[in-house]
Amino acid sequence: MRIGIDWGGTKIEVIALGDDGVVMARHRVPTPKTGYEDCILAVRDLVAEAERTADATGTVGVGIPGSPNPRTGLVRNSNAVLINGKPLGRDLEAALGRPVRIANDANCLAVSEAVDGAGRDARVVFGIIIGTGHGGGIAIERKVHAGFQGIAAEIGHYPLPWMRPEEFPGHRCWCGKHGCLDMYACGTGLELDYLTATGTEKRGADIIADMRAGEVAAVAAFDRFVDRLARSLALLTNIVDPDVFVLGGGLSNVDEVYDSLPGRITGYLFGDSFATPIRKAMHGDSSGVRGAAWLWQD
Repeated sequence: MRIGIDWGGTKIEVIALGDDGVVMARHRVPTPKTGYEDCILAVRDLVAEAERTADATGTVGVGIPGSPNPRTGLVRNSNAVLINGKPLGRDLEAALGRPVRIANDANCLAVSEAVDGAGRDARVVFGIIIGTGHGGGIAIERKVHAGFQGIAAEIGHYPLPWMRPEEFPGHRCWCGKHGCLDMYACGTGLELDYLTATGTEKRGADIIADMRAGEVAAVAAFDRFVDRLARSLALLTNIVDPDVFVLGGGLSNVDEVYDSLPGRITGYLFGDSFATPIRKAMHGDSSGVRGAAWLWQD
């Protein structure tokens, strides 16, 4: 049995998968706000509950926002700020009494979809989360490609490609730099763009609804969002050229994205055409926790 943990800022979820990918147990709790140690205990208790439910023991993989430094084991770049600077892997291994594998949540999405999802027929899967923020992950031969520094595919924090004069130098990102893709090609970016263009605050879901109703400002904001996402996928194709892109997160559920993207990408690509499949994550919001479980495949 393989156990996966999805550690987020608002909830911690556990799933237990059999060798065939069938769910044997699933539980979740709100992420404790009372301290790091309480979060470690919450994971310990979730694993114990999953094993009681399934009447079996298993390996444990954990998906987190951010990533562990491969040399120190300390977590960095996480918006679940309690774990930044912490030796999360060592602390979880001590609490659980077994080895633990940890990966960035977007890498877990890529692994999940590569094993038994929308990228199961592909060797190189590039997973992209377009939710509140913008994250990326790579799976090669169904395993995480984290890179030498452990930060491969951190695409939310490269600059918006082919930035136009009116876009330069870009919004200030939470990481401290300007113009990061994380401020454009995601739900937060769509809302910020609409606010900048109109002076009116509006939720992403409402912008999408208004776009579908033909509201001029919403149509324009969505068009800019698609164009910015297309620039990024063109750059990734020029560099990585994966076998498939798999999209997750809230905006991945907007069908118009898939209608508009391929044609936009071609114009930015260093090549004569764009033929890479762009697919919606088959496992949806479960991709992260399933991918954490699939970190153990050997």
